[in-house]
Amino acid sequence: MHFRPGVSLILGGARSGKSSFAEQLAAESGRDKIYLATSQAWDGEMEQRIADHQSRRQGSDWQLVEEPVDLLEQIGPRAKAPNCVLVDCLTLWLTNLMMAEMDVAKASELLVQGLADLPEDCSVLLVSNEVGQGIVPIEKMAREFRDHAGRLHQDIAAIAQNVWMITAGLPQKLK
Repeated sequence: MHFRPGVSLILGGARSGKSSFAEQLAAESGRDKIYLATSQAWDGEMEQRIADHQSRRQGSDWQLVEEPVDLLEQIGPRAKAPNCVLVDCLTLWLTNLMMAEMDVAKASELLVQGLADLPEDCSVLLVSNEVGQGIVPIEKMAREFRDHAGRLHQDIAAIAQNVWMITAGLPQKLK
């Protein structure tokens, strides 16, 4: 791994190791680590996932910020040296927006613009699930979700300094 400042997009499938990889990059940065969690405990399984992520950071020097919707409001003031902000994850953020019946396209556009306007020496790690490599979902909301995620990933990748794809715990540097 090699930490480089800027906006970094870290993609991968479910249980691919993308969150662990992002946490390693944050540690490698040598900066103060801020974990911006977007998840909401909708059910028992999600509660367990949250607990698993929390246990990895137990006793560590992470500052936790929980924000399911207003990402840019939380990232903006924190995305400057000596901080490294890890957002986990964008696909849960999209889910939260959709469940709240918000304008996902507008929120995504504002997020990408805000990320593009961050200082060059920032360190923002954005974790997200790559969901576009499977079959086309049969249900309309699932198709809309997949489309929102695909567009968001493309837009962030265009402005990001670093893009990684994690497969089976193995990072591949794309940009």
